[in-house]
Amino acid sequence: MKNVFCPISEERINEQVPRVTALLVMLVVIAAFALDSVVVMGLLTADFFIRAFTQMKFSPLSFLASKTVKALKLPVNKIDKAPKIFAARMGFTMALVVALLFVLQLYTAAAVVAGVLVFFAGLEFAFAFCAGCTIYTYFVLPFYTD
Repeated sequence: MKNVFCPISEERINEQVPRVTALLVMLVVIAAFALDSVVVMGLLTADFFIRAFTQMKFSPLSFLASKTVKALKLPVNKIDKAPKIFAARMGFTMALVVALLFVLQLYTAAAVVAGVLVFFAGLEFAFAFCAGCTIYTYFVLPFYTD
């Protein structure tokens, strides 16, 4: 197996914040399906957009995660921010697809895509495993030219 590579940057963040954010993402996806709400999926899509494409320090979910990490006094472990931005872009794409499938009333397809999103978020939350790095290595890096 070849080595896994992630996008890199000089920005560092506390690893605990994206892990708690991933838990919140899972809960929001579950709530969207339980409430049969495209609005909830739209809000999640907007949250991913903020994290993926803006310079804002926090999205609503990452702000809540940051406050939770601080309240629980979880240990600080600084990690590179770039892989989390790439993962947020993947999350944005999946959340947008789920929202569109909701609008089209294609609930089975929406559930499949949402299941993948929840699975990736679960890996991040439980194991600090960034599925985005694996996807980046095999599906983006081979096409990257300097």
